Amino acid sequence: MFNYLEIPPGSPGIPGRWTSSAKSGIGKALNSLSRVSFTISHGIIDEVYFPREDEACTRDMELIVTDGNDFFSEEKRDTKHSIEMFGDGIPAYKITNDCLQKRYSIKKEIITDPLRNTLLQKIEFVPQKESKSNYHLYVLLAPHLGNSGGGNTAWVGDYKGIPMIFAKRNGLVLALASSQKWLKRSVGFVGVSDGFTDLEAHKKITQEYQRAENGNVAMIGEIDLEGVDNSFVLSVGFGHDPVEAGHHAWASIMDGFYYAKKRYTEEWLKWQNSLTPQKESQNNLGKLSRISAAVLRTHESKSFVGGTIASMSIPWGFSKGDDDIGGYHLVWPRDLVQIAGGFLSMHSKDDAFRAINYLMVTQEPDGHWSQNMWL
Repeated sequence: MFNYLEIPPGSPGIPGRWTSSAKSGIGKALNSLSRVSFTISHGIIDEVYFPREDEACTRDMELIVTDGNDFFSEEKRDTKHSIEMFGDGIPAYKITNDCLQKRYSIKKEIITDPLRNTLLQKIEFVPQKESKSNYHLYVLLAPHLGNSGGGNTAWVGDYKGIPMIFAKRNGLVLALASSQKWLKRSVGFVGVSDGFTDLEAHKKITQEYQRAENGNVAMIGEIDLEGVDNSFVLSVGFGHDPVEAGHHAWASIMDGFYYAKKRYTEEWLKWQNSLTPQKESQNNLGKLSRISAAVLRTHESKSFVGGTIASMSIPWGFSKGDDDIGGYHLVWPRDLVQIAGGFLSMHSKDDAFRAINYLMVTQEPDGHWSQNMWL
């Protein structure tokens, strides 16, 4: 049993901000069953989008490592990152984050579940000097549901008795689940009572709060490292109520990371193989063309086919708040024309025709298009 304090202090938290637009990876499943897209920078997950590619639902999600006494290490700032795709043009990723003090490594694989609205990370924590028992491993997630850092509510709860952490805003809900046991869970207001602030000051969680209402909130959970043999899976499920989000999160864990990974990569390989082959050359044109094709296809909407946003990013995100919604995750018709041309150059007529159809449908009566627009 957990002994929670009901309400954290500091509502509504500091003003919400977005994060880096210097992305090193983007991805999503190809089929229409999964409506989740994700971005990566600095070795961690940044914005996750649901249910559309123009609706960001998180600021970032990372791991924090402490020893409970004087060691505090934040994954995105205190490690050296290396990243590789599962294959050329397959937007699934292997990341290794090595502690700058050479005390641990974190190895991750990141995909979405092709059958569900779930983001999946398979994680291996490898101590370099001491045993796992000398460390505490925490998962920190900052929900920004519906393109907003403010007005979010987070709480500690469960789905059919399975411990999770939830957040909601305006009819969107996310659920954070782990295949490994939680030791502690808490929610709080960013900059005052959130888990990051507590860990940075005390190197361990000293307060566990039950519910943070209507603010800029963050969720944190401690993973039981003693029960981890090689790896564990973190799952973020999405839905329109807590039951739907929790169902997706736990069903993906129960189904297994291997099967989701297999389906995910097979779908992308099939599509890549349908494109005009690009000959490999000394400048790696064939590899880059496949990566470029994946980047274009990943930005296409599943709800409004052919509609393709300019970028899953918010330029100068560290200084952008709720008054600067949209970023580049809007449709820019001038960009979409170039995207259609790119697909035509690969002899992918179906992809190009979907973009042209979208342009025809969104043209105004007098013949013009908006400079940019929501999907």
